[in-house]
Amino acid sequence: MGPNEYVISADEKTSIQARCRCHPTLPPGKARMMRVNHDYHRRGALAYLAAYDVHRAKVYGRCEDTTGIVPFTRLVEQVMTQEPYKSAERVFWIVDNGSSHRGQAAIKRLAEQFPNTVMEHTPVHASWLNQVEIFFSITQRKVLSPNDFDDLDVVMERLAAFETRYNQAAKPFKWKFTTTDLVDLTNRLDRHRPAITSDPAQPRAA
Repeated sequence: MGPNEYVISADEKTSIQARCRCHPTLPPGKARMMRVNHDYHRRGALAYLAAYDVHRAKVYGRCEDTTGIVPFTRLVEQVMTQEPYKSAERVFWIVDNGSSHRGQAAIKRLAEQFPNTVMEHTPVHASWLNQVEIFFSITQRKVLSPNDFDDLDVVMERLAAFETRYNQAAKPFKWKFTTTDLVDLTNRLDRHRPAITSDPAQPRAA
């Protein structure tokens, strides 16, 4: 990594519902946990897209009606049209294999739109390697739980307010899972795979 290169971890948190509880949520008290009524009215759902700068601990998020190529492209534009990414030598976008940014077509699409970008995919079934998932986990605990929102506007306001606060105080995650650890993990998984047996369609030797 050079001084003018950046790493962006990006993904979508899908189907965030606004559930308006039929009775008010009661805060925790002495010897009493928070009480959340199990009956609710659905007030719609949205998707939260986020791009996380892993070295600067900065989050760039947006709410969309749904996920897909077009909403993800808007997230990329939101990030790549501002500094320091606009004039960076290279900006690596780390994504999983979701349909919004899957395969060689997504790599080509991103490079054509912003020539200084490089898209890298996590291994299949290993989206947990993407650091933005840690941010989503924090958001789930601190913003979206318990789910008690009058409407989607309240959800969006809460997400925007938390994003602002996070960017003022957060520090980069101490990421300890290295490429060497990944190779070791995949080798151990390979050793646990069942041995390949002979084709049952082939006749056995006498």
